[in-house]
Amino acid sequence: MANQSASYLLVALCLLVLVAKHAEARPPRLVPAVFVFGDSTVDVGNNNFLGGTRKEGKANFPQYGVDFPTSMPTGRFSNGFNTADQLAQLLGFPMSPPAYLSLSRPLKLHQLSKGVNFASGGSGLGKHTGRLIAGEVIPMSLQLEYFATVVEHISKSAGSRRTASFLSKSIFFISTGSNDMFEYSFSRSDDSMFLLGLVASYKHHLKSLYRLGARKFSIISIPPLGCTPSQRLRRLEQMGTQGCFDPLNDLSLRSYPMLAAMVEELAHELPGMAYSLGNAYKMVSFVFANPQTKDWHFTELVVACCGEGPFGASGCNQTVPLCPNRNDHLFWDGNHPTQAVSAIAAQTLFVGNGTFVNPMNVLQLVQL
Repeated sequence: MANQSASYLLVALCLLVLVAKHAEARPPRLVPAVFVFGDSTVDVGNNNFLGGTRKEGKANFPQYGVDFPTSMPTGRFSNGFNTADQLAQLLGFPMSPPAYLSLSRPLKLHQLSKGVNFASGGSGLGKHTGRLIAGEVIPMSLQLEYFATVVEHISKSAGSRRTASFLSKSIFFISTGSNDMFEYSFSRSDDSMFLLGLVASYKHHLKSLYRLGARKFSIISIPPLGCTPSQRLRRLEQMGTQGCFDPLNDLSLRSYPMLAAMVEELAHELPGMAYSLGNAYKMVSFVFANPQTKDWHFTELVVACCGEGPFGASGCNQTVPLCPNRNDHLFWDGNHPTQAVSAIAAQTLFVGNGTFVNPMNVLQLVQL
């Protein structure tokens, strides 16, 4: 435990040096703070502090973080920065706010002043999502409980009116639902009922965030999960053919209009609520159809950078090979994008047009 704490301290010190070095190059902060909720696509290390999380729910192998400023694993399921980091950078921050479980106790106001990341790899909208594979995770319900604790602490220090103003101007970034869909796909029953339940759960959590003071939401929908290396392997093993696992992609595709309708209805229902909804299915599909443009150059759309076996889907750990150029690959490991892809996602969320982001992008959301 002492060695682990020392490692985390070393990473923190390195990050402080890098942040100070590059502070002048960053754009001005566009919002007071960013609060992040969701799963492994935006987790920045919360699972590192959970004693009951299995290795499948952590990103602590040396390959993870190879392109991070410290070249060390930080709990991000990426070779470098993830989408939460890169969206925060576009908003004027050095990276995602810190993981909630990394903060010292008792909480200090300065720790919370730029936001907090509550995301947990393997988690989902359901209370039990992720437990079978990852072990202990932080479901959305508990992430919201942690946020309520943060709001209470800020209110005691700054007062309720200042806290309400602070939260109303901040961005609440959410990326969740994929793990619920993954798990359901292994025991499918009634797809329509599952999707209705998923969207209803999402609505419940958004309303809870609103009651706690959130007003500006940046939400990213579920991508074409069936095209990840792990699901390509699943198709190969089950059907003996190459390609994306279509049943999972069909669920992903059907979820978007239901999510979009729910959020639009909620915005009409809740005074002052505004949102930006990113269509991850369309974003990823566009990159598949256009792997090489003036802005990016992907030569490997199928095989993971970190992994071995068919599609590199065996899992990313200290024993598997690593591709030499991560910017050429769409996928980092069996289920997660590379830093290069996360950058495209963040940029699209931030300034994308109505093809990918509705009813506005995050920059327009900030300017309200």
